[in-house]
Amino acid sequence: MIIEGKKTVWSQYQKNIAGDHYFYIRSCIRQNLFPGSETAFMRIMQQELGKDIFEDANHTTCTGIGYHTDIVPIETTMTVVARLFALMTERGYENMITSCITSFGVLSEILETWKEFPETEARTRDFLKKATGREFKVPKDMAHASDIIYKFRKEIGEKGIRKLINAKTGEKLRVVEHIGCHYSKMFPQKGVGGAEFPYVLIGMIEDWGGEVVDYPERRHCCGFGFRQYFIKANRGFSIACSKKKFESMKPFKPDFIITNCPGCNYFLDRWQYVISEMEGKTYGEDQNGIPVLTYEEVAGLVLGYDPWDLGMQMHQVGVEPLLDKMGVEFDPAKKFLGKNGNSLGVPEKPNVLNFCC
Repeated sequence: MIIEGKKTVWSQYQKNIAGDHYFYIRSCIRQNLFPGSETAFMRIMQQELGKDIFEDANHTTCTGIGYHTDIVPIETTMTVVARLFALMTERGYENMITSCITSFGVLSEILETWKEFPETEARTRDFLKKATGREFKVPKDMAHASDIIYKFRKEIGEKGIRKLINAKTGEKLRVVEHIGCHYSKMFPQKGVGGAEFPYVLIGMIEDWGGEVVDYPERRHCCGFGFRQYFIKANRGFSIACSKKKFESMKPFKPDFIITNCPGCNYFLDRWQYVISEMEGKTYGEDQNGIPVLTYEEVAGLVLGYDPWDLGMQMHQVGVEPLLDKMGVEFDPAKKFLGKNGNSLGVPEKPNVLNFCC
């Protein structure tokens, strides 16, 4: 294919991403699993990029987990999401950012449903008015937080003090990128690159100096899938999905994994510990695991943020081997100290997987 043809095809996989004035919706599970990532995102947006971004203390969950586990009916979910739109409208914003992949998928589903079936939007407006007295405008632009970091990846790289380079050898770090299903597969046109060529994380890796690892199970699901995990009897399937990915990527010796989904991040991190306890197997070098980072954590490391301020002590796979490779200075003694300097408590060490500090 000639280069002009390639450019034409690739243009079909792009999306509009607003450049400023954002209404930010946090994730219910990210705040518990990786709270430092959302804090880092706000810091990057406001202090590094100088963007106008607002979060309302009255915002709530999108009900996504309840919806996808058949606990919350779609009519309720639509009304809850409509209230989020109303909060955005009341604050004078039109561009919405979601922190959670599931929220991104739920909001995309609702907006597409309203477009195809206008009567469902009218009914939702009526429900919201009766329940809260509120009215709303639909977002002019709706993006996931990883879209925003992707959009400004070059500016972040220019402001950064380090790249995804092995400080000792000068070689590019080898990075596995894992895209959340609710970002690229439910409504492919809503994500950068669609389902076939999801580029949102690849763009960050390449512009920050790393090398993308291609491996056979690159697009395989992490195994979260709500029903795979929330139903206890199904958890064997969940861990089997992650193990399939680990076995596939191990020969390529990745330095770390980057994800844009809180569930994927959690399970690709947690299941490495579980597999090590069940089978005595680890997937990194020297009995270490493969660190699993959020895109905000990676951006923060590039910008020179302290790894413990980023919340990287929350990971079950130790990040210290990666920090050493990147030449990141950190104080091991501060890993489990809170903001007030008091100890948060040191977790019990695994039997197999290396646990630093």
